[in-house]
Amino acid sequence: MHRLYVLHDPTCPICRRFGAWLVAQPAHVPITLMPAGGPDARAHFPALDHAATMRDITVVSDVGDVWTKEHAWVVALWATRTHRATAERLATRSGLAAAKRMAYAAAGLRAALASPSPPPAPLPTPVVLASAP
Repeated sequence: MHRLYVLHDPTCPICRRFGAWLVAQPAHVPITLMPAGGPDARAHFPALDHAATMRDITVVSDVGDVWTKEHAWVVALWATRTHRATAERLATRSGLAAAKRMAYAAAGLRAALASPSPPPAPLPTPVVLASAP
């Protein structure tokens, strides 16, 4: 394996921040960010479920291995020089459970940021009290 592609949602602030952080890390394996569901991703990886890549982080190697969700987070960290040891700890049974919780938390926060806020509840109708004579 000589390169990893991290498919991410470029409209998501969390995804953009993580992607910028990730590509700034010294790496054992070079990382290329690619917009999930975009033309480049569809051209490079036609067999992927591109709708799924919009929901969950997906990492693809240049030899065709695919990781999603918590496994994708672990592989992305594994590619970095500084965080490989952390990735190896997260690759254990208990570590993957923690990585899964982090991945779900990030996905939930991403969904919350992406969905429009509901309109505020209407104010109650004021009650007019009769004034005393």
